Amino acid sequence: MSTAELYDVPTAVELLDAVCEFLEGQVLDAVEGGTRFHTRVSVNALRMVQRELQLGAADVAAHRARLAELGYEDDAALAQAIRAGAEDHRYAEVKAAVAESVGAKLRVANPRYLPRNPEEQS
Repeated sequence: MSTAELYDVPTAVELLDAVCEFLEGQVLDAVEGGTRFHTRVSVNALRMVQRELQLGAADVAAHRARLAELGYEDDAALAQAIRAGAEDHRYAEVKAAVAESVGAKLRVANPRYLPRNPEEQS
């Protein structure tokens, strides 16, 4: 059961979208200076929450699967192994897994930082 099935509509994502549209469409035009800046920051934060709600569950599952495939329970264990040089023999595999995790984080935090052309990621 999804949250939308339990809580009906509007969903949390739809509510966030409505608030962002209000802030961007009405509030930003009515304020200036520091208030305008903080309104933009607020919109960006709300959009991040919105993307996390939309992508989070699938991203977490994919991240856990990548860690498991590498043989690690969590990021800390993988980081420790990388620092110790224990994964040097499979550099390309570890790099690809870490790059996927970073991509997932950027898709939530700020998708504009992602390359438009997937070939640019290397």
